[in-house]
Amino acid sequence: MMYLILIAGFVLLIKGADFFVEGSSAAAKILKVPPLIIGLTVVSMGTSLPEASVSISASLAGKNELAVSNAVGSNIFNLMIVCGVCAAICPIAINKDTLKRDFPISIAAVGLLMGLGALGFSVGHLDGVILLAVFAGFLYLMVASAKKARQEAEDEYKAMPVWKLLLFVIGGAAAIVVGGKMVVSGASDIASAFGMTENLIGMTIVAFGTSLPELVTSVVAARKKEVDMAVGNVVGSNIFNILFVLGAAAAISPIVFSMENIIDTAVLIVMTAIVMAMCFKKKKLSRLHGLIMIGLYAVYTTYIFMR
Repeated sequence: MMYLILIAGFVLLIKGADFFVEGSSAAAKILKVPPLIIGLTVVSMGTSLPEASVSISASLAGKNELAVSNAVGSNIFNLMIVCGVCAAICPIAINKDTLKRDFPISIAAVGLLMGLGALGFSVGHLDGVILLAVFAGFLYLMVASAKKARQEAEDEYKAMPVWKLLLFVIGGAAAIVVGGKMVVSGASDIASAFGMTENLIGMTIVAFGTSLPELVTSVVAARKKEVDMAVGNVVGSNIFNILFVLGAAAAISPIVFSMENIIDTAVLIVMTAIVMAMCFKKKKLSRLHGLIMIGLYAVYTTYIFMR
């Protein structure tokens, strides 16, 4: 039964995120919000809604280890597997803004989380507010940058009926909330049944499940050779996961921060720096880089199962 609850939760999370993003994007276009801003905000955040739902639900349920491990585990998976698989299929060009701005911000965000968590081994209400405040600053930077780079030409767009738009947004949001609760419940039951820690479940099963939207979307894009923004989108989603997802979770309920969490956040910083270094010179990730990234993730997964 617990497996069915977990699988059903993942299905609701993934389809709910799809509907919510489509509905929100349609609403933004009707309101004439520039497409670039939609991509930087609605779409990138929408693909992170499963992580947000799981981590916030976990925080509300007092499953704090699951909150941190899900967000950090998803970030490592997104960076090393989603980008790695895409690069292995088709080399990825890297935007200079991603290298100069997004990568350093991502590393700084994880460093901030690790620093706050290491002080007293918890991320409290005030820490959550600090993370959310930094996220607000990041979002302002993104919107300002998008407005500056916006093209005057408008895309043709066939408006979605209002009733359908509302159904997608409200129905998608409801599915995400319910799916998040089911994933937390199912994952916790599995951890108890097999004597596994919630941190391990969060870093593996839950992290993989909540990252499925990014993985499927990116692999399809890679097969169509449309992966120019893949790394930028993943790094943006990773920033969202740390600053907003964990910030909101901690603001709701203080999160216990274990030594394993410190190690995992340190690994995320190192892996982000490695990927940044790989693509810094030629502004791209090659097939060899992709295979190296997948290999590093396999080594780290082996480690977390053995510790």
